[in-house]
Amino acid sequence: MEQFKTYALMIGLTLIFIWFGGMIAGQTGMVIAFLVAGGMNFYAYYYSSEQVLKHYNAIPVDRRSASGVYGIVERLTLRANLPMPQVYIIPDPIPNAFATGRDYENAAVAVTEGLLDLLDDEEIEGVIAHELSHIKHYDMLIGTIAASLAGAIAMLANFGMFFGGGDDRDRPNPIVMIAMMIIMPMAASIVQMTVSRSREYMADEGAARLTGHPEWLQSGLSKLENYARRGVIHDADPQTAHMFIINPFSSVQDSLKTLFSTHPSTADRIERLEMLKGEL
Repeated sequence: MEQFKTYALMIGLTLIFIWFGGMIAGQTGMVIAFLVAGGMNFYAYYYSSEQVLKHYNAIPVDRRSASGVYGIVERLTLRANLPMPQVYIIPDPIPNAFATGRDYENAAVAVTEGLLDLLDDEEIEGVIAHELSHIKHYDMLIGTIAASLAGAIAMLANFGMFFGGGDDRDRPNPIVMIAMMIIMPMAASIVQMTVSRSREYMADEGAARLTGHPEWLQSGLSKLENYARRGVIHDADPQTAHMFIINPFSSVQDSLKTLFSTHPSTADRIERLEMLKGEL
Protein backbone atom coordinates (compact mmCIF):
# COMPACT_ATOMS: atom_id res chain seq x y z
CA MET A 1 0.00 0.00 0.00
CA GLU A 2 2.79 2.45 0.91
CA GLN A 3 4.61 1.66 -2.32
CA PHE A 4 1.40 2.37 -4.26
CA LYS A 5 1.12 5.76 -2.52
CA THR A 6 4.70 6.54 -3.53
CA TYR A 7 4.04 5.77 -7.19
CA ALA A 8 0.76 7.72 -7.08
CA LEU A 9 2.57 10.79 -5.74
CA MET A 10 5.28 10.49 -8.39
CA ILE A 11 2.66 10.29 -11.15
CA GLY A 12 0.55 13.10 -9.71
CA LEU A 13 3.43 15.55 -9.35
CA THR A 14 4.71 14.61 -12.79
CA LEU A 15 1.31 15.35 -14.36
CA ILE A 16 1.18 18.74 -12.62
CA PHE A 17 4.67 19.48 -13.90
CA ILE A 18 3.68 18.54 -17.47
CA TRP A 19 0.48 20.59 -17.25
CA PHE A 20 2.43 23.63 -16.04
CA GLY A 21 4.89 23.18 -18.91
CA GLY A 22 1.97 23.18 -21.31
CA MET A 23 0.56 26.38 -19.81
CA ILE A 24 3.91 28.10 -20.34
CA ALA A 25 4.89 26.85 -23.79
CA GLY A 26 2.00 24.84 -25.22
CA GLN A 27 2.58 21.38 -26.60
CA THR A 28 6.31 21.95 -26.87
CA GLY A 29 6.42 22.84 -23.19
CA MET A 30 4.48 19.69 -22.31
CA VAL A 31 6.93 17.51 -24.21
CA ILE A 32 9.95 19.19 -22.62
CA ALA A 33 8.38 18.98 -19.15
CA PHE A 34 7.55 15.30 -19.68
CA LEU A 35 11.14 14.49 -20.65
CA VAL A 36 12.59 16.50 -17.77
CA ALA A 37 10.20 14.97 -15.21
CA GLY A 38 10.87 11.45 -16.50
CA GLY A 39 14.61 11.95 -16.25
CA MET A 40 14.38 13.45 -12.77
CA ASN A 41 12.13 10.67 -11.48
CA PHE A 42 14.45 8.03 -12.92
CA TYR A 43 17.51 9.64 -11.33
CA ALA A 44 15.78 10.22 -7.98
CA TYR A 45 14.50 6.63 -7.86
CA TYR A 46 17.77 4.88 -8.67
CA TYR A 47 20.61 7.21 -7.70
CA SER A 48 19.50 9.80 -5.14
CA SER A 49 20.40 7.68 -2.09
CA GLU A 50 23.91 6.96 -3.34
CA GLN A 51 24.41 10.64 -4.13
CA VAL A 52 23.33 11.91 -0.71
CA LEU A 53 25.50 9.36 1.14
CA LYS A 54 28.47 10.39 -0.97
CA HIS A 55 27.70 14.08 -0.43
CA TYR A 56 27.97 13.68 3.35
CA ASN A 57 31.05 11.41 3.16
CA ALA A 58 29.13 8.59 4.87
CA ILE A 59 31.29 5.58 5.74
CA PRO A 60 29.73 2.07 5.64
CA VAL A 61 30.19 0.07 8.84
CA ASP A 62 29.48 -3.47 9.97
CA ARG A 63 29.26 -5.43 13.21
CA ARG A 64 33.04 -5.51 13.63
CA SER A 65 33.71 -1.81 13.04
CA ALA A 66 30.68 -0.36 14.86
CA SER A 67 29.13 -3.10 16.97
CA GLY A 68 27.02 -0.76 19.12
CA VAL A 69 24.98 1.10 16.51
CA TYR A 70 25.00 -1.89 14.14
CA GLY A 71 23.53 -4.11 16.85
CA ILE A 72 20.76 -1.58 17.57
CA VAL A 73 19.83 -1.39 13.88
CA GLU A 74 19.92 -5.17 13.57
CA ARG A 75 17.69 -5.71 16.60
CA LEU A 76 15.11 -3.10 15.59
CA THR A 77 15.10 -4.28 11.98
CA LEU A 78 14.22 -7.79 13.11
CA ARG A 79 11.44 -6.43 15.32
CA ALA A 80 10.08 -4.30 12.46
CA ASN A 81 10.19 -7.28 10.07
CA LEU A 82 12.44 -5.44 7.61
CA PRO A 83 15.55 -6.55 5.71
CA MET A 84 18.77 -5.33 7.31
CA PRO A 85 19.65 -1.91 5.84
CA GLN A 86 23.17 -0.72 5.24
CA VAL A 87 24.56 1.25 8.19
CA TYR A 88 26.69 4.36 7.71
CA ILE A 89 28.51 6.75 10.02
CA ILE A 90 29.05 10.36 8.95
CA PRO A 91 32.31 11.87 10.27
CA ASP A 92 30.74 15.06 11.63
CA PRO A 93 30.53 16.34 15.23
CA ILE A 94 27.01 17.78 14.78
CA PRO A 95 24.51 15.12 15.97
CA ASN A 96 21.91 14.09 13.39
CA ALA A 97 20.68 11.09 11.40
CA PHE A 98 18.75 10.19 8.26
CA ALA A 99 17.50 7.23 6.26
CA THR A 100 17.51 6.83 2.50
CA GLY A 101 16.83 4.23 -0.18
CA ARG A 102 14.20 3.49 -2.81
CA ASP A 103 12.96 0.24 -1.26
CA TYR A 104 13.55 -2.20 1.59
CA GLU A 105 16.40 -4.02 -0.17
CA ASN A 106 18.30 -0.81 -0.96
CA ALA A 107 17.77 1.08 2.29
CA ALA A 108 20.42 2.76 4.42
CA VAL A 109 20.57 4.39 7.85
CA ALA A 110 23.20 7.04 8.50
CA VAL A 111 24.13 8.65 11.82
CA THR A 112 26.79 11.23 12.60
CA GLU A 113 29.65 10.66 15.01
CA GLY A 114 28.24 13.54 17.02
CA LEU A 115 24.97 11.68 17.56
CA LEU A 116 26.75 8.58 18.84
CA ASP A 117 28.78 10.72 21.23
CA LEU A 118 25.83 12.77 22.51
CA LEU A 119 23.04 10.21 23.00
CA ASP A 120 22.87 7.15 25.25
CA ASP A 121 21.91 3.72 23.89
CA GLU A 122 18.19 4.10 24.58
CA GLU A 123 18.05 7.49 22.84
CA ILE A 124 20.00 6.12 19.88
CA GLU A 125 17.49 3.27 19.70
CA GLY A 126 14.64 5.80 19.56
CA VAL A 127 16.35 7.68 16.73
CA ILE A 128 17.12 4.50 14.77
CA ALA A 129 13.51 3.34 15.20
CA HIS A 130 12.39 6.68 13.75
CA GLU A 131 14.59 6.18 10.68
CA LEU A 132 13.43 2.58 10.21
CA SER A 133 9.85 3.83 10.29
CA HIS A 134 10.73 6.15 7.41
CA ILE A 135 12.10 3.17 5.50
CA LYS A 136 9.05 1.03 6.24
CA HIS A 137 6.72 3.66 4.75
CA TYR A 138 8.95 4.62 1.78
CA ASP A 139 9.16 8.15 3.17
CA MET A 140 12.59 9.01 1.87
CA LEU A 141 11.72 8.17 -1.71
CA ILE A 142 8.54 10.25 -1.42
CA GLY A 143 10.49 13.16 0.05
CA THR A 144 13.16 12.96 -2.65
CA ILE A 145 10.60 12.94 -5.47
CA ALA A 146 8.63 15.80 -3.92
CA ALA A 147 11.77 17.89 -3.42
CA SER A 148 13.02 17.20 -6.96
CA LEU A 149 9.76 18.17 -8.64
CA ALA A 150 9.25 21.19 -6.38
CA GLY A 151 12.64 22.47 -7.50
CA ALA A 152 11.84 21.65 -11.12
CA ILE A 153 8.56 23.59 -10.98
CA ALA A 154 10.41 26.62 -9.59
CA MET A 155 12.94 26.29 -12.41
CA LEU A 156 10.15 26.00 -14.97
CA ALA A 157 8.51 29.14 -13.59
CA ASN A 158 11.77 31.07 -13.98
CA PHE A 159 12.08 29.72 -17.52
CA GLY A 160 8.55 30.88 -18.30
CA MET A 161 9.31 34.41 -17.11
CA PHE A 162 11.86 34.80 -19.90
CA PHE A 163 10.66 32.45 -22.62
CA GLY A 164 6.88 32.20 -22.12
CA GLY A 165 4.49 33.48 -24.72
CA GLY A 166 4.06 32.58 -28.35
CA ASP A 167 1.15 32.00 -30.70
CA ASP A 168 -0.55 29.11 -28.91
CA ARG A 169 -4.20 30.17 -28.58
CA ASP A 170 -4.77 27.78 -25.72
CA ARG A 171 -2.37 29.67 -23.50
CA PRO A 172 -3.87 31.96 -20.81
CA ASN A 173 -3.46 35.73 -20.87
CA PRO A 174 -0.22 37.28 -19.56
CA ILE A 175 -1.71 38.28 -16.20
CA VAL A 176 -2.79 34.69 -15.50
CA MET A 177 0.62 33.46 -16.64
CA ILE A 178 2.46 35.78 -14.25
CA ALA A 179 0.17 34.77 -11.38
CA MET A 180 0.79 31.09 -12.10
CA MET A 181 4.54 31.60 -12.22
CA ILE A 182 4.39 33.09 -8.73
CA ILE A 183 1.81 30.72 -7.23
CA MET A 184 2.98 27.37 -8.65
CA PRO A 185 6.47 27.34 -7.07
CA MET A 186 4.95 28.39 -3.74
CA ALA A 187 2.31 25.67 -4.01
CA ALA A 188 4.96 23.07 -4.87
CA SER A 189 7.04 24.11 -1.86
CA ILE A 190 3.99 23.90 0.39
CA VAL A 191 3.25 20.39 -0.91
CA GLN A 192 6.85 19.37 -0.22
CA MET A 193 6.70 20.91 3.26
CA THR A 194 3.37 19.28 4.08
CA VAL A 195 4.50 15.84 2.91
CA SER A 196 7.71 16.07 4.91
CA ARG A 197 6.09 17.35 8.12
CA SER A 198 3.34 14.74 8.15
CA ARG A 199 5.88 11.99 7.53
CA GLU A 200 7.98 13.17 10.48
CA TYR A 201 4.99 12.84 12.80
CA MET A 202 4.26 9.38 11.41
CA ALA A 203 7.86 8.27 11.85
CA ASP A 204 7.89 9.53 15.45
CA GLU A 205 4.77 7.50 16.19
CA GLY A 206 6.21 4.48 14.41
CA ALA A 207 9.38 4.72 16.50
CA ALA A 208 7.38 4.93 19.74
CA ARG A 209 5.39 1.83 18.83
CA LEU A 210 8.46 -0.07 17.66
CA THR A 211 10.44 0.52 20.85
CA GLY A 212 7.47 0.76 23.22
CA HIS A 213 9.21 3.72 24.86
CA PRO A 214 8.22 7.16 23.47
CA GLU A 215 10.38 8.79 26.15
CA TRP A 216 13.55 7.48 24.47
CA LEU A 217 12.83 9.43 21.29
CA GLN A 218 11.55 12.42 23.29
CA SER A 219 14.85 12.68 25.12
CA GLY A 220 16.85 12.15 21.93
CA LEU A 221 14.92 14.83 20.02
CA SER A 222 15.37 17.32 22.84
CA LYS A 223 19.14 16.81 22.94
CA LEU A 224 19.46 16.91 19.14
CA GLU A 225 17.43 20.11 18.86
CA ASN A 226 19.46 21.88 21.54
CA TYR A 227 22.75 20.88 19.92
CA ALA A 228 21.57 21.66 16.37
CA ARG A 229 21.24 25.33 17.32
CA ARG A 230 25.02 25.49 17.85
CA GLY A 231 26.10 24.71 14.30
CA VAL A 232 25.38 23.22 10.88
CA ILE A 233 26.54 19.89 9.51
CA HIS A 234 29.44 20.27 7.09
CA ASP A 235 28.23 20.57 3.47
CA ALA A 236 24.60 20.67 4.60
CA ASP A 237 22.34 21.08 1.57
CA PRO A 238 18.82 22.62 1.65
CA GLN A 239 17.69 20.03 -0.92
CA THR A 240 18.44 17.20 1.53
CA ALA A 241 17.47 18.95 4.78
CA HIS A 242 14.10 17.16 4.85
CA MET A 243 15.86 13.81 5.21
CA PHE A 244 17.37 14.49 8.64
CA ILE A 245 15.57 13.74 11.90
CA ILE A 246 16.30 17.33 13.02
CA ASN A 247 16.51 20.24 10.59
CA PRO A 248 20.26 20.77 10.05
CA PHE A 249 19.66 24.51 9.56
CA SER A 250 18.03 25.11 12.95
CA SER A 251 20.88 27.39 13.97
CA VAL A 252 20.42 29.77 11.02
CA GLN A 253 16.65 29.83 10.52
CA ASP A 254 14.72 33.03 11.06
CA SER A 255 11.01 33.17 11.88
CA LEU A 256 9.92 33.42 8.23
CA LYS A 257 11.99 30.42 7.14
CA THR A 258 10.59 28.44 10.04
CA LEU A 259 7.10 28.84 8.59
CA PHE A 260 8.26 27.04 5.45
CA SER A 261 10.45 24.48 7.22
CA THR A 262 10.24 20.85 6.14
CA HIS A 263 10.25 19.84 9.82
CA PRO A 264 7.54 20.41 12.43
CA SER A 265 8.71 22.04 15.64
CA THR A 266 10.51 19.70 18.00
CA ALA A 267 8.26 20.87 20.83
CA ASP A 268 5.18 19.71 18.90
CA ARG A 269 6.81 16.36 18.17
CA ILE A 270 7.68 15.82 21.81
CA GLU A 271 4.12 16.77 22.83
CA ARG A 272 2.62 14.25 20.41
CA LEU A 273 4.91 11.54 21.75
CA GLU A 274 3.76 12.43 25.26
CA MET A 275 0.17 11.71 24.19
CA LEU A 276 1.22 8.23 23.06
CA LYS A 277 2.56 7.23 26.47
CA GLY A 278 -0.83 6.45 27.93
CA GLU A 279 -1.82 4.36 24.91
CA LEU A 280 1.41 2.35 24.92
